Amino acid sequence: MSRHRGDGIDPVARSRARRRALQAVYAWQVSGGNERDVIAQFAHEQAREIADLAYFEDLVRGVLARSPELDAALASHVDREVSQVDQIERAVLRIAAYELLHRPDVPYRVVINEAIDTAKRFGSEHGHAYVNGVLDKAAAEWRAPEVAAARRAP
Repeated sequence: MSRHRGDGIDPVARSRARRRALQAVYAWQVSGGNERDVIAQFAHEQAREIADLAYFEDLVRGVLARSPELDAALASHVDREVSQVDQIERAVLRIAAYELLHRPDVPYRVVINEAIDTAKRFGSEHGHAYVNGVLDKAAAEWRAPEVAAARRAP
């Protein structure tokens, strides 16, 4: 049974949506394709998993439509060209960047924790540490008031 928060958001379904979005974005990065086909390829698996299909589609559409913008935003936080970042870590970073920049309804800590968990599950041995470092710096810039408030909180 899924755990629901008081606001109607099911964090387990959202986590599943992020994992499936990672697979879709990765597939798009590797082989291209259009948004409709990429979403269709993975959406049926989303439905079977009882994940948040609307959130999955928002993540995939957002990343595919805004990848140049997301890469430009990430550029000052990575230690190499974004195109040189490992494919899995790049997909994780793009999804998290999309959430940090375009989904203010999702707390930055949730975005970072989910990205780290996804990178641990699918990425290289130390990929999660790289993702954590990049997103900590990015969140401090992109969500400065939220990060500052969290640091002041007891």
